[in-house]
Amino acid sequence: MDRRTFLRNSSLAAGAAPLSAVSWLGADPVTPFRLKYAPHIGMFKASAGDDPIAQIHYMADQGFRAFEDNEMAQRPVALQEAMAKALKSRSMQMGVFVAHRIDWQSPSLSSAEADAKAAFLEDIRNSIEVAKRVGATWMTVVPGVVDGRQDMGYQTALVIDKLRAAASLLEPHELVMVLEPLNFRDHPNMFLTKAAQAYQICRAVDSPSCKILFDVYHQQVQEGNLLANIERCWEEIAYFQVGDNPGRKEPTTGEINYQNVFRYLKERKYLGIVGMEHGNAHSGKEGEAAVITAYRMVDVE
Repeated sequence: MDRRTFLRNSSLAAGAAPLSAVSWLGADPVTPFRLKYAPHIGMFKASAGDDPIAQIHYMADQGFRAFEDNEMAQRPVALQEAMAKALKSRSMQMGVFVAHRIDWQSPSLSSAEADAKAAFLEDIRNSIEVAKRVGATWMTVVPGVVDGRQDMGYQTALVIDKLRAAASLLEPHELVMVLEPLNFRDHPNMFLTKAAQAYQICRAVDSPSCKILFDVYHQQVQEGNLLANIERCWEEIAYFQVGDNPGRKEPTTGEINYQNVFRYLKERKYLGIVGMEHGNAHSGKEGEAAVITAYRMVDVE
């Protein structure tokens, strides 16, 4: 297995989707977004209604070419299958879902307890089946909180050990867990917080099935220096998520220059997904239309 290229090859294959969005309601097609921005369930609920399938079709009608769903693993199998069918019918690519039960209070991947490793690997096995069912490649992993009773060096070794074991399960299926560093303000006391730390861990795991989810919002809050850190981590990044700061709403509502960020991704020929991991600045149909307008404004050539 080529450790450096199978991720990029899978993204290239996914990039062969049709270049026009055809409305399932018969309306005129719209120009697809240049990057694969991925909305989530509930983002366009006022416009599309409660039905997740209708929401997926609405997203496609607006020109979105990807979709992500943190809660996919918890949804009924019948709904997973229906959502996968809808995505396939609209040539939309499935993005991340959360791969495991995240413990926000007690150490998990950083824990020395044997049960912690067994529970994590069982979740990974279950997520492999979910990924196959919904056509996903990436799944989010958050190592959890720090263990105040252990030095960070020992905790890092324990995290790497668990991730190596998970990678051995994922590699035969060409699936990828993406590690997400979180910021100190929204998620205090987390083990994984910085880009360089995620890079170090991925290099140590040394698997195409263990990469970085670079959430631009989290990293702006945590340490800034966005483009320089993206550049330094580039070979280990498999997925991006975005949200503006402050507020974690759509681009153009805060301080981050998303035109520059997306221009950088275009220049690097990034063909992967950009998850819209944020809320809407305003409610209702007008707020949802403003989200679409914001992405049109920052979707640079």
